[in-house]
Amino acid sequence: MGPTATLPVHRLSDPAFAALAAGRPAAATLGELRRSQLSKHLLLLRELVAAGEVPGYAALVAAERADPAGIRALLSRPLVGVWATRRLSALRTGAPAPEAPPDYLASLVSGTAGRRLTATHDGLSITVRIEDSDPLRAGLGLPPTPTLTAAELDRWQQLLTGAWRLLVAQLRPDAEVLATVLDCIVPVEPDPAARGISATSADAFGAVAMSEPADATALAVGLLHETQHSLLNAVQYLFDLHDRPDALGYSPWRDDPRPAAGILHGAYAYLTVTRFWRTRRADPLAAFEFARWRAAVLTAADGLLAGGTLTAAGARFVTALRAEVRSWLADDVPATVARLATGANADHHLRWRLRNHEVRPGDARLLADAWSQGRAAPRIGSRLRPAPRRALEASSRLDLIHATLRGGPAPAGTADGDLAYVQGDEAAALRAYRKRVVADPGDDTAWTGLALTAAGSALRDAPEVVAAVHRALGDPSVDPLALASWLSS
Repeated sequence: MGPTATLPVHRLSDPAFAALAAGRPAAATLGELRRSQLSKHLLLLRELVAAGEVPGYAALVAAERADPAGIRALLSRPLVGVWATRRLSALRTGAPAPEAPPDYLASLVSGTAGRRLTATHDGLSITVRIEDSDPLRAGLGLPPTPTLTAAELDRWQQLLTGAWRLLVAQLRPDAEVLATVLDCIVPVEPDPAARGISATSADAFGAVAMSEPADATALAVGLLHETQHSLLNAVQYLFDLHDRPDALGYSPWRDDPRPAAGILHGAYAYLTVTRFWRTRRADPLAAFEFARWRAAVLTAADGLLAGGTLTAAGARFVTALRAEVRSWLADDVPATVARLATGANADHHLRWRLRNHEVRPGDARLLADAWSQGRAAPRIGSRLRPAPRRALEASSRLDLIHATLRGGPAPAGTADGDLAYVQGDEAAALRAYRKRVVADPGDDTAWTGLALTAAGSALRDAPEVVAAVHRALGDPSVDPLALASWLSS
């Protein structure tokens, strides 16, 4: 019997894995991730061929003999992964998949190269395909735009030119990663409720779906963010990072609870975003973003490490990520900016609790009765709502902070309490928020503001409990601060 044949496997050394987790992957690491994604596509294609006839497959095999590298490049395209995954799922379940036509492979072999954006700065270039006609582009989860007009394509080119200049000049190693990983941009329709939207798919390594950004800086940040998602998706194809990926918890980037896998994605994406703002922190708004996100990434990493949801590989990954951000804590930012950044993170967590934690009505009634009868507060807490709703971050106070740091006027309709808080007059802010809560106990924004400015009370730890008891009492004469103090005791 001859020697046993061995198949090549994809591996990363411990140092390469740690550098990747820290957001500093070597070129060899990126090459290994790209090859692993091609392997995934080839395995999916093999399963499709085994399941039945695949139009275009014979032509693909013939073309591969003549141009192996060219066909491998075609099969590495992100939307091939979307097609193969959807098509195989449809074959296995019998469900229709009109967005993944059987003849997609044939059209891929005979198709044109499509339109491209290119940019060069200081000797480093990037080339990106604009994917604005492939029917599979909706597979990244956002509604795509129609085919771009010449003017729209030109705007994207101008934005990429400006973004590339920023990235190469300030974050060249990250720009090198971007040039290696990013394959295509799928333009998508904007969301009126968001400043800009973007997404990636675990089936489409190197593809970014994105609405047209406001400026070059927004494009630079968006590409950094989404490319990190692609990298982490590729890592998770090779390594199990979570024992309980669906366990819900707090994410500093969303107003709804997120699964552990999503929290790690957020932390990893904001790792490079934070590094970007770090290079620009001479500007007050950039310093605010840097200070806010370095703390948020640490919060997320600490929560993951303490939450018991990670595998050993996941713990190594998050530990390396955390160490990278922790090294930035020594970087100074102006005191006013630091105060606003700390407050913005606290504001988000308080709003998150008020939105997503609930006190059972019977428990709120028990606490209200104890208050009315002059008894000590029973030890009663809250629970995560059974079916939390999806929500992106939205905050009028955050909008005011951004406007203030830009040196612009306050947005129309800004509340007096918010103005006082941002200006540093917490006593005036406390009075204003207290007045608003008494006038309308259902105003969660006012409760959050009260919790931000009321030191050392249950309002900081469990604002939803204080609010629920106050509402159960239904008595506007009840001082919310006195109630919070009673609950704290």
